[in-house]
Amino acid sequence: AGKFYQHAPTESSQATLASVSPVFAVMKFDKEGNTTYFEKKKTELYQELGLQARDLRFQHVMSIATRNNRIIMRMEFLKAVITPEFLLILDYRNLSLEHWLLNELASQLAGEGQLVTYSLPFEFRAIEAILQYWISKLQGRLNTLQPQILETLEALVDPKLLSVDRSKLHILLQNGKSLSELETDVKVFKETILEILDEEEVIEELCLSKWTDPQVFEESTSGIDHAEEMELLLENYYRQAEDLLNEARELRVLIDDSESIIFINLDSHRNVMMRLNLQLTMGTFSVSLFGLIGVAFGMNLESSLEEDPRIFWLVTGIMFLGSGLIWRRLLSFLGRHLDPPLPPHVPAALKKSQPAAGRVDIKTSLKGETFGLSRSTLTNQ
Repeated sequence: AGKFYQHAPTESSQATLASVSPVFAVMKFDKEGNTTYFEKKKTELYQELGLQARDLRFQHVMSIATRNNRIIMRMEFLKAVITPEFLLILDYRNLSLEHWLLNELASQLAGEGQLVTYSLPFEFRAIEAILQYWISKLQGRLNTLQPQILETLEALVDPKLLSVDRSKLHILLQNGKSLSELETDVKVFKETILEILDEEEVIEELCLSKWTDPQVFEESTSGIDHAEEMELLLENYYRQAEDLLNEARELRVLIDDSESIIFINLDSHRNVMMRLNLQLTMGTFSVSLFGLIGVAFGMNLESSLEEDPRIFWLVTGIMFLGSGLIWRRLLSFLGRHLDPPLPPHVPAALKKSQPAAGRVDIKTSLKGETFGLSRSTLTNQ
């Protein structure tokens, strides 16, 4: 009786766990491209495939692993299990994913698409189709972002603008965040492939038919090296991911440079307004200084000067002439002290003695420093 009560809760708990096991919506593709749909519990599926429960957990956002002559792939929302005979897509109910599954994947696996691995075993076609889909998806995201970013930057870096459109800056901020997310996704994709390329044993394990089909094993040992073909396939998509990442980085550099140009334009306009404000302040000071003469004559005091009608015009002329002369003097002082200094003179003999290679190096270094110096010069102005 003690044993009965000891095992009864265990059996009931197993039944409870089996009843709450998640259900996968599965789409199955065979070698001829035939498609079938079904739903199956996770426990039943991994037992049927000879896998373990953790293999279908898909812990990582992006991964390619092998287990018991099965390839388990995940590209974010794309979850797949590849065998030598068929391909399973799990949780396929996604709008963009369903479009690709129904219109492209079946024909590619049947040999009607643009894959380069049709002469190789089935797992090669399945892996290439999934990698091709994912790299094209990343490329599509970049193609969508690039014209939007270029259009926004073209509107923002216009030197004629006295102020920056806040709506354009908001659009640029959102596009910058999307570009950062794209760079992260491409890096993860590239690192996932690189981890496999660094492990020869994993590359060998990805060649499933080599270990199940004697004919394929004989071909791999005597003729076509399937491990080498798998490595070339992964290297191809690794290079595509690297090129895609370089394009995203160039776009990021363009955004950073454009932001610097925007700040320089704003600094330039701000300096113009500050200079104008300073000039008007000097003019006000000059007029106020000689305006003291008019204040003296405006007091209610009697003198013999107010009887002469020419004194009014004389005093007014002195006020305007003195104010103008003082203002002109202040402006010349401002111009001498705020104009940028001229570059130091280089003797002609030194220029002739300088080697050609040195001139090229100096020109290259100055080209990189010009951008930073231009902003400080405008700020001083």
